[in-house]
Amino acid sequence: MKHSAIAGLFITAALLASPVFASDEDLCASNIQALNDAITTAPATSDGALENAKAALANAQKSQASGDHKACVAETTRMLQKIQNRDPANKG
Repeated sequence: MKHSAIAGLFITAALLASPVFASDEDLCASNIQALNDAITTAPATSDGALENAKAALANAQKSQASGDHKACVAETTRMLQKIQNRDPANKG
């Protein structure tokens, strides 16, 4: 339970701390870090969910490396939102 709460806090902090005026490059990097943190601290989830998160991270890193920061932001934001929605700590 504590791990899922910590993961939720990381995700929430990443999404809320990103200022509106942040560049796509900065947002891409911070979202990659938040996604990596969420994967590392993930509570016991289905293998499919964890593999999907790892695939999204890999895709985002490829987009970042190629300079396509908008695709990186889209991929990481989508996956972070899915992780947050699946987090049992968020089910009030």
